[in-house]
Amino acid sequence: MEKETGQQRRWNRKAAEHAVYALNNETKRQIHMFNRILFNLVQVFVVMAFAPLASGVLSRLKERVQSKRGPSIFQPYRDLWKLFHKDEIVSEESSWIFRFTPYIVFVTPIFVALLIPVLTNYPLFFAFMGDMIGGGFVLALGGFFATLAAVDTANPYGPMGASRTRMVGFLAEPVFMIVFFTVSFVAGSTIPYIVQEKWVTPLANFFTPAHVLLMLAFLMLILAEGGRIPVDNPTGHFELAMIDESKSLEYSGRGFALMKWGGQMKFFVLMCIFLNVLVTPWGLAGGQTIGAVLLAIPLVLFKIFCFLLVLVVIESSLSKLRLFRITEFLGAAFITSVAAMITRVFLP
Repeated sequence: MEKETGQQRRWNRKAAEHAVYALNNETKRQIHMFNRILFNLVQVFVVMAFAPLASGVLSRLKERVQSKRGPSIFQPYRDLWKLFHKDEIVSEESSWIFRFTPYIVFVTPIFVALLIPVLTNYPLFFAFMGDMIGGGFVLALGGFFATLAAVDTANPYGPMGASRTRMVGFLAEPVFMIVFFTVSFVAGSTIPYIVQEKWVTPLANFFTPAHVLLMLAFLMLILAEGGRIPVDNPTGHFELAMIDESKSLEYSGRGFALMKWGGQMKFFVLMCIFLNVLVTPWGLAGGQTIGAVLLAIPLVLFKIFCFLLVLVVIESSLSKLRLFRITEFLGAAFITSVAAMITRVFLP
């Protein structure tokens, strides 16, 4: 009887150890999940907080190159603050599309920021909710509603700019698809966190012809989708020549602030995709601690600053293309992306 009692004690001790081990594993799993969600929220905060700053730095650098004083790099924050405190005027003839579009344009870049590596080189909680193609469709959704809203008010300048924007989007979408197909050839996936490691593992992959052509094609897409020179002039004020800016002509107050902030975040997200996924993951956090993630913020901002310098050189060296020359520019981007795919297939 004593022998059975001793054996039962050993069983109870093992059961207790197993329960403690399972409890510790469950606690670690919950902490790990909490950290992943927290890091996702930090990424969203970085996109929201620093997108206006990137726009302000780009504007200031362009003005300095042109020997002008230029506005402060914090001017976009002042503009947003001023617009949020102004009254909003909405046409009585507009529908629900016009009223809801600013919120859609504002939210879509935030959703994409949950899917892409902004600060970390490892997948976070929402990383597998969508791939690069899904993220592109989400960004296109905001542009689609912005086009509908521009037509909704019956302002003659809005539909004119909206039709031009749709022309640019129609020509840019094939380039997006070919770029993503080439990425899938290289990485075997379109998940951004998987793709980014293929360009530096091994390091020779960074200098392959397919990678260089992909970077060039996507850079041309950023210029087109971001409304930058040579496709569009974001600082222009002539309604007949506007393309991207004409979609928000009828907005004021809070609606215009959301449209402006959403456009800045979209441009910031495109730069993050280009720099952190298609170029290289250098500078992203590899450690799964809050300190490593916070340390990645200045490194990522430095990469973006270097890219902004490249944009300043491009925009200061080129002039805005005429409307019918934009097709040639995007056609060149399409040919470049096709060349990247061909070189990847025949020169692996």
